[in-house]
Amino acid sequence: MSYPEATLRTVDRLSRLAKELKRQFFLRDEAVDILVLGAVCQEHVLLLGPPGTAKSDLLTRFAEQIDAPRFHYLLTRFTEPAEIFGPLDLPAFQEGRYHVRTEGMLPSATIAFLDEVFQGGSAILNTLLTLVNERVFHNGPVRQRVPLMSLVGASNELPDDPTLKAFADRFALRVLAPPAPDEGLGELLNRGWDLEVERLDAAKRSERGEGTAVVPMLKESAVRALQYHLAEVKLSEVRPLYEQILRDTRAEGLELSDRRIVKGLRLVAGAALVAGREQAAVEDLWPIKHVWSRPSDAPILRRVVEARITEAGGAKAPRARGQRHILADLETLEEREGSLRGETAISAHLMALNRLRREVILDHPDGRELRERIEVVVRRVLGRLEEA
Repeated sequence: MSYPEATLRTVDRLSRLAKELKRQFFLRDEAVDILVLGAVCQEHVLLLGPPGTAKSDLLTRFAEQIDAPRFHYLLTRFTEPAEIFGPLDLPAFQEGRYHVRTEGMLPSATIAFLDEVFQGGSAILNTLLTLVNERVFHNGPVRQRVPLMSLVGASNELPDDPTLKAFADRFALRVLAPPAPDEGLGELLNRGWDLEVERLDAAKRSERGEGTAVVPMLKESAVRALQYHLAEVKLSEVRPLYEQILRDTRAEGLELSDRRIVKGLRLVAGAALVAGREQAAVEDLWPIKHVWSRPSDAPILRRVVEARITEAGGAKAPRARGQRHILADLETLEEREGSLRGETAISAHLMALNRLRREVILDHPDGRELRERIEVVVRRVLGRLEEA
C-alpha cells in the first residue's frame, strides 16, 4: 500500500517549506526539521537559547505558511490568565455562569508560540498542562476541546523548579538554538540582511497600500491529516535498534521518562512519513537526538544516536542536495515571481536565484539543463529590475 497522492503532495510542500526556511535562517536546520516534525506528529516543541537567536522569527515564518489560526505571546510573571486564554464573558457572568471568551486566544489556535514559556504564574501553567496534554480547556464547567496542533515554547533555559517538571516533559521535542559562532558571522549577516530587505520592502508596500499578506503553502486540514498515516508506518526494522539506543542512554546515566520513550516511536514514524517512506529506515531515528531531558544530556544523546545510526549503515554525513530538490526550490521562486514589488524584493529574489545557481555549479557540474533554466529565470527577473 502506498500513501495517497494528496498525502505525498502535502509532504512535498512541507519539504519545500523546510528548505526555504533553512535557506533563510543560519544554523537553524535542526530547528526547522523539529518544527515540521512537531506539526506532522502533533507534538509540542521546546526551543532553548538566549534572546536574539531568531526563535520567534523562525516560528512566525513557519506558522504563516500554514493556513490556520495561530497565537503568539510573551509570558512574564505578571501575565494574567485572561491574556492567554481570553477575557471573562461578563454578560454570562452576570447571569451566574462562568465562561471565558476564547475567540482569537490560545484555546482557539492551531499553532501557538509562547516565548519565555516557563515564566507564567501557576494559574497559567496549570491550565497549560491540561491543555497541551489532553487538548482540553476547562471553560467553567465545560470541557472545551481545543484544535491545538503544536505548542512551541521558547526559553533561555529549562527551569530547576521540580513543580514545572511535569509541564516541561510535555514538550516531546527539544532543540538548542545557540548564537552563531565567529566563523559563521559572515553567513549570518548575509541571510539576516536578506530577511531585513524583505521586511523593508513589505513596509514600503504597506505604506503604498499594496498587499503584503503571505499566501500560505499548506492547508490546516492537509497537515492535520498526516497524523492518521503514522500508524501505517512499519517500524519493525528499526525497533531493535531503537531499543538498543535506549539501553545505551541508560548506560550513559541519562534519564528519559516512560512517556518520552513511547513518544519516540511516534517521532520515528513521523520522520519516515516526512521522508515519504512507508517502512521506517535507520536514518529515521534522528528525532531521538531531540528527546533529552536536560540540555547537558543533548550532546551525549546525539553521540549515542549518531553512533548507532552509522554503525547500522545510516547516513554518515550530509550529502549534496539532489537536482530535483534544487528544481523544487526554483519552482517556488518562479511561483513568487509575479508578486515581487519594488527593487528591494527583486534584489532579494535575485540573490536567492544566485544561491541556487552556485549550488548547481558546485555540487552538480553536469547539471547543465538545470543551470540554464536558472539563467533564464535570472534574466527575466533582471528585466523586471530594470523596469522598477
